[in-house]
Amino acid sequence: MRLADIDGRLVIRGPEGHLDVAEASGGRFGPDAQTALDRWEEFSAWARQFLASPEAVKAPVVATAPGTVWGPPVPRPAQIFAVGLNYRDHIAESKLDVPTEPAVFTKFRTSLTGHDRPVVLPEGFVDWETELVAVIGRPCRHATRETAWSYVAGLTVGQDLSERRLQLTGPAPQFSLGKSYPGFAPLGPELVSTDEFADPDDLELGCRLEGGEVLQKSRTSAMVFDVPELVVRLSAVCPLLPGDLIFTGTPAGVGGARTPQRFLAPGDVLVTWIEGIGTLRNPMVGS
Repeated sequence: MRLADIDGRLVIRGPEGHLDVAEASGGRFGPDAQTALDRWEEFSAWARQFLASPEAVKAPVVATAPGTVWGPPVPRPAQIFAVGLNYRDHIAESKLDVPTEPAVFTKFRTSLTGHDRPVVLPEGFVDWETELVAVIGRPCRHATRETAWSYVAGLTVGQDLSERRLQLTGPAPQFSLGKSYPGFAPLGPELVSTDEFADPDDLELGCRLEGGEVLQKSRTSAMVFDVPELVVRLSAVCPLLPGDLIFTGTPAGVGGARTPQRFLAPGDVLVTWIEGIGTLRNPMVGS
């Protein structure tokens, strides 16, 4: 199944387009995405049954005309985890050693934004980082590799935008601050449940400038720590909650590692894709 946030309401992709979940379920589930994630097993069972029924074909489709606001499909996660140095080619371009433990930091919730939403560039050097984002679907503590995927509701497309000057300021790097300006966590346009993928551990991902060159292109199978391993390592320390996000790292091709370095500028439109999930588009604007 495919979920999205359109004009502040949870929708599900039906046979003819997106359908309002609160209306389609007769109020069983609310218009907020968190209501589905808090009851993910119940919601998933209802959604599969509903989408296979004649009612799904007859249900009114939510209009997506110009001016439609696509929000992040998970608008208010309790926790956002992000992982650095998780692709060998990115580690190599960063001239660092392959980590033996995931390099974990956080992004703050106010950095979330959605598909087609503009990102205001602050002063400094704003870089792109294409990322697969895993969304937790039920409470998780001490997962094993065998059970880890069962805790994941779905996957979505993300960007871990990073202002490199602030990120690298001080005696210790300021990863969370440098990566948490408003709009620095674009997400979406849809959350896709894990049963939609033949192999959720091997998906093409990348980003490009609209009308321009491809900036990054790789496969999630190139991760050092794959999604199950990240769920295992994180849940060994922190209880994972429904709606929590895990940004799983970026492949090679970031602007800060190029010679000469290259960063985003007003007028750029960043287009990010992941196989089987979709395409996330975000225009960059000046402050």
